[in-house]
Amino acid sequence: MHKLIVALLGLLMATPGLAQTTPAIDIASWKGQQAGAPTQVLTLGSSHLGQMETVVAGEMLVPLLDKLAAFKPEMITYEGISGEQCDAFRRYPARYPGMFETYCWPLDDAVKATGLDLAAAMVEIDRTLANWPAAPTAAQRRHLAAVFIAAGDRPSARVQWLQLAPEERTTGDGVDAALLAILTPKAGKQSESYAIAAALAAKLGLQRVYPVDDHTADAVQAEGGAGFDPYMENFWKGSQSALVDGLRQREAGLKSGGDVLTYFRLLNQPEMLREFVRVDQQRAMQTASPQNYGRMYFAWWETRNLRMVSHIRAAFAAHPGARVLNVVGASHKPFYDAYLTLMGDVVLVDIETILR
Repeated sequence: MHKLIVALLGLLMATPGLAQTTPAIDIASWKGQQAGAPTQVLTLGSSHLGQMETVVAGEMLVPLLDKLAAFKPEMITYEGISGEQCDAFRRYPARYPGMFETYCWPLDDAVKATGLDLAAAMVEIDRTLANWPAAPTAAQRRHLAAVFIAAGDRPSARVQWLQLAPEERTTGDGVDAALLAILTPKAGKQSESYAIAAALAAKLGLQRVYPVDDHTADAVQAEGGAGFDPYMENFWKGSQSALVDGLRQREAGLKSGGDVLTYFRLLNQPEMLREFVRVDQQRAMQTASPQNYGRMYFAWWETRNLRMVSHIRAAFAAHPGARVLNVVGASHKPFYDAYLTLMGDVVLVDIETILR
């Protein structure tokens, strides 16, 4: 009899539609029960500024940065790959072909300038920040900026650099000519990791930003074989949305800080975010193909975002009750919010209210 029951249970679990289960716990229902204040998390959906036709930087971003500064974030994350993950890409090129070259910076110049490899640089960052003074010297900031570059975290290096007086942005303390070129902001297009996340962190007197992107899930796409990429390229050609097209037209006409703030308000509206998902991930999941490429794509996207959110969670784990700002591509924001709201001691802050 026991073997029969086990066999029937196995059949029920293996047969779609016959049995479903309800999780034993609902962690989201724990909200308000935590010891102390909840962690407040705000996510700004952004366009990839470096890929836009219009140059959006400097004064054009001031109104947006002022709105975000009013939230007073104590931690800021950005859509970038950590030095640790880049090291894995470098070590395992067969599993992650071309990914180091696509998403990471070579560290040779930083190793030469600082004498620190990646592992040593990470230790030095922790040691330095653990003993960081209230009023750091210019030499300390230059040193930490150089070490951040050696750890593969250039946006955090920019945070230190921007807090130096212009005349102190020189070589020395680990910064040589090669690193000085990396640290010096270039005119023209910048990514949101620098122009928003790092710039805001420096404005608020923070010491770093946190990379939380994750492309280890790209191995899922590789499992699709040679037919996956052509299928997805053809799939995206079929994406149609008047709402998204209208946003793209507005993007091309940005001329002032007011225009940029209005653009970001539209970009972060729930209706717009739902439309991004509808024409891409949701449509892919619902579109049949012999190879199930659409569902594989959706699985990749979910895996990537779950891992990104886990990096965010790890970043503020030792800072319960903090105010956290995430700066990420807008198509990630709906998934960030969906996963973060499941956490029992986290409350989501409404970006529309902040940008109002």
